[in-house]
Amino acid sequence: MLYHLLYPLRDFIFAFNVFRYITFRAAMAALTAFLLSLIFGPWLINKLKALKVTEKINKADSQKLDDLHQHKQSTPTMGGILILGAVVISTLLWADISQQCIWIVLFSTLWLGLTGFADDYLKQIKKKARGLSVKVKFSSQVILGLILGGILIYSQHNVNLEIPFLKGVSFNLDGLYILFVILVIAGSSNAVNLTDGLDGLAIGIVVMVAIAFSILCYVSGNINLSNYLLVPYIKGSGELTIFCSSIIGAGLGFLWFNCYPATIFMGDVGSLALGGAIGTVALLIKKEMLLIIVGGIFVLEALSVMLQVGSYKLTKKRIFKIAPLHHHFQFLNWPENKIIVRFWIIAGLLALFTLVTLKIR
Repeated sequence: MLYHLLYPLRDFIFAFNVFRYITFRAAMAALTAFLLSLIFGPWLINKLKALKVTEKINKADSQKLDDLHQHKQSTPTMGGILILGAVVISTLLWADISQQCIWIVLFSTLWLGLTGFADDYLKQIKKKARGLSVKVKFSSQVILGLILGGILIYSQHNVNLEIPFLKGVSFNLDGLYILFVILVIAGSSNAVNLTDGLDGLAIGIVVMVAIAFSILCYVSGNINLSNYLLVPYIKGSGELTIFCSSIIGAGLGFLWFNCYPATIFMGDVGSLALGGAIGTVALLIKKEMLLIIVGGIFVLEALSVMLQVGSYKLTKKRIFKIAPLHHHFQFLNWPENKIIVRFWIIAGLLALFTLVTLKIR
């Protein structure tokens, strides 16, 4: 918005020429989102406490896990509202909103944010322990995937699947593309949701993924850099750098309150939305396969649940003490903050390796 309002004034006031640079607007978007989260965080925490929208420890799943998390009882949740608000406002302020990719990623983020909000609302306000059914949540993800897939195909988006490490190697998904979009959206949103179980764990990793993707978006949207690094040039995708930077800023601002010991949790309204946002960005810049590397922790968390369920159904034996994976380490008596920091370290290394793949082709 500010780009359209102030950049045209560059002929009269040269200082406004700075709005042409994506790097400047990305930095300002991150700072804006961070300040919004920091300023409105205390107000939201107090509001959620007053409304009694707080974490409930469920005794039905695992008594040991409930005991480990007893100190989290009555901590405000649904803090993802703060993240979404900061991301949307910052993106609209600093991005070139004439670019279709901005509206696509905001639509995807808000769609899953509303799905998560409905789930949290049923659990917290209506006191329905399970919230939305798995069928309803998955249906929402499938419908979003169908809409996104249709939009991308209609706009003549590249439907080839780019393979990391290999120069010029790709697979044309053709008729399977919409199914692939559904898989990416559902997989990324559910994986982040499963990871959101310890103080600051999910949001810290999301920030690292967003840092890596902000750089990938900038490269994909810059014709000189994309040609030099032999990656597909996607016109307008550089503006997604502003969106990713907004996630970085909002995430760091939220982490201020969500770090151990947390004074607020993001809830499904945050985790489903952020996971879907990451998946949508990956689709838009044709880096879907890199999503597996940069989001390696999310992948491991989701796999741990699938392996646990599959193993128990087939053999009546459990591979892990409990799933998702971060809880397994809790049952091994690792302190919660140690698990969080070590997962962050691995996520940071995976983000760096993802960027290295730009030169390994």
